[in-house]
Amino acid sequence: MKERFFSIIYKYGLRPNRNLGQNFLIVHDIIERNVERAEITEKDTVLEIGPGLGVLTDELSRRAGRVYAIERDRRIVEILKREYSWPNVEIIEGDALRVKWPEFNKMVSNLPYQISSPITFKLLNQEFERAVLIYQLEFAQRMVAKPGDRNYSRLSMMVQAKANAELVERIGRGAFWPRPKVDSAVVVVEPKPKHERLELDENLVKALFQHRRSTVASALKKSAHMLGIDKGKLRELKDVLNSIPYSNKRVFQLGPAEVKEIEERLKKEGIIKALLP
Repeated sequence: MKERFFSIIYKYGLRPNRNLGQNFLIVHDIIERNVERAEITEKDTVLEIGPGLGVLTDELSRRAGRVYAIERDRRIVEILKREYSWPNVEIIEGDALRVKWPEFNKMVSNLPYQISSPITFKLLNQEFERAVLIYQLEFAQRMVAKPGDRNYSRLSMMVQAKANAELVERIGRGAFWPRPKVDSAVVVVEPKPKHERLELDENLVKALFQHRRSTVASALKKSAHMLGIDKGKLRELKDVLNSIPYSNKRVFQLGPAEVKEIEERLKKEGIIKALLP
């Protein structure tokens, strides 16, 4: 696999575009493990973001019924079309954050690090069965952190409101070309059953986590401007903010269900209704 990868690099004189986060995974064992983790069969339609030079795409094509690969770099798109003749792969040229995603039930990707967050949130708004994704290690650790953990963050909260996420493998820098400056990790994401998923007000979560070590009441007061509350009205709402559920609990200790309770109380009091579309 490495031989073909580098032969393509040399053939086209290809230089990775760092602005697009092009760090290509070149260790076949890791690729195989990720495909296995996705439990892909010919009944599956797989979405890949950032196929690079096709090493993962090639493995996916051997197992899946259909593969869609979204690639922003026109050079890469042209190379893939010249070098491969996959009968069940469609290359979609465009920005994965802007193009409409085709229907799929599984995603397997080595994601460009700089778009990890928006791609993850876009994924969580799709209907899918399983995703096996490579992230920067620090990002992956925040995704899976639990309430009270050092890495627990707004990202942790928003992901776990809708899905179960597990960090299953840490990947060293030498597994990529060119070598990134940070380690990576594989995360398996599976959506929760529909009745367990929570739609949280993103503005409220952001307002709370601006002051993650503060109590809920204190964080809401400090972030009042993010809730559309001017300073003059803040005094009037002091008693309300002090009496909401979990007002004395630290923000980084809250679970998604607790934030949902806080949201419902604030909506009932008419404090955050203007935030919602």
